[in-house]
Amino acid sequence: MANREGSETRDHVSVEITEDALVSSIKEKMEAVCASVCISRVPAELRKGNEKTYIPDKVSIGPFHHGKDTLSAMEDLKWRYLYYVLNRKPNLEASMDGCVKVLREMEHRARRCYSETINLTSNQFVQIMLLDGCFIIELFFKNACKSLRRRSDPIFSTPGMFVDIMYNLILLENQIPYFVLQRLFQIIPIPRQCSLSLNELAFRFFKNMMQGDRQALWEKFDLEGNHLLDMIRHCFHPTYPRQQPKYEMQQGLDCATGLQKAGIRLKKANTKNLLDVKFVNGVLEIPPLRIHKNTETLFKNLIGYEQRHCENTQHITSYAFLMGNLICSKKDVKLLGRQNILISDRDEEKEVSQLFMKLCRDEKVKDFYYAGLFERVSEYRRIGWHVSWQKLKGNPSAKLMLFIVAILLLALTFIGSLFSVISFFLHHGK
Repeated sequence: MANREGSETRDHVSVEITEDALVSSIKEKMEAVCASVCISRVPAELRKGNEKTYIPDKVSIGPFHHGKDTLSAMEDLKWRYLYYVLNRKPNLEASMDGCVKVLREMEHRARRCYSETINLTSNQFVQIMLLDGCFIIELFFKNACKSLRRRSDPIFSTPGMFVDIMYNLILLENQIPYFVLQRLFQIIPIPRQCSLSLNELAFRFFKNMMQGDRQALWEKFDLEGNHLLDMIRHCFHPTYPRQQPKYEMQQGLDCATGLQKAGIRLKKANTKNLLDVKFVNGVLEIPPLRIHKNTETLFKNLIGYEQRHCENTQHITSYAFLMGNLICSKKDVKLLGRQNILISDRDEEKEVSQLFMKLCRDEKVKDFYYAGLFERVSEYRRIGWHVSWQKLKGNPSAKLMLFIVAILLLALTFIGSLFSVISFFLHHGK
């Protein structure tokens, strides 16, 4: 009898072990499917000479730049932020235990989001997710609620520091998965002054770097993205239906001044989205773009993300290629500036003209969104029925010829009218 009981006990234990292994296997497979690689390093050949546009200079987020001496100044502040987050409940240790537990549960899924193996122990990786995740959330809290800020906080008391931190948080190499932030936000104590969701807090934090209608931006931002940079990328998705080309694109677009000489009018578009460019009846309508010192950083990282993780939706890369075609010289910058299409904080037109040339210098457009638009502009130019006054502007002989033609047309109109009047009186005189 004792032997049978021992046998049954052993069998029961064996079944439990098998079930646990099965659960673990199923969990790993689900995580492998649900978590795709979305955070990667920028290739060295692109980073060379452009380190400032890809590498954080104030704060590290995630494992890629963790522990660098140049970023150590912010580490103490990150630990203070973590204390502020966890200490909002009486039992700090209980809050910390809860955070560590949920992060361990999603550790494998989070690791799979990175393009390379993260050579950190489980404790080290979980600590980075906890420290950096709570730093971001507390920063969002302090941005939304001024009463949470402290006078000694360098982010809000040092001129320019807040903007620098904001742009460090959108670098491709400086990301943690968004689902990590979401899960932490669900379990940490929320300040009584704040009733906003995580998405609302994030949108408030980044809204000034995104150009366009705020309501339209929010509707696109309020989507689940892979990380903060991906959330911002969603906001740029154009709203106009894509114009499919009839043929494969063979050439680019002429520069802005060249299009104007060819009789194509450039006009500021009244649209809610920066990428909503259209061509109708000889008019190329382009939404206004404000250029500042961090424009290159934002576009470079958005393009870098698209090139590596979004082969079928390269809207930002397409826009940069479009603008790179239009802006080839200082004259193009001045022309677009006069039309209020380009609004620049910089005084040097040459610097602005080189911006979009640099953006796509090392990248190729795999899925060009504006191919149909390029084709329609080329077709319009080939028709050649329109007469451009800009083309005649510097040609006195051509203007004289046009004047003579106009006089002849008026004379013929007058003669035709005169004969009609004479014919009328002759007919009724009878």
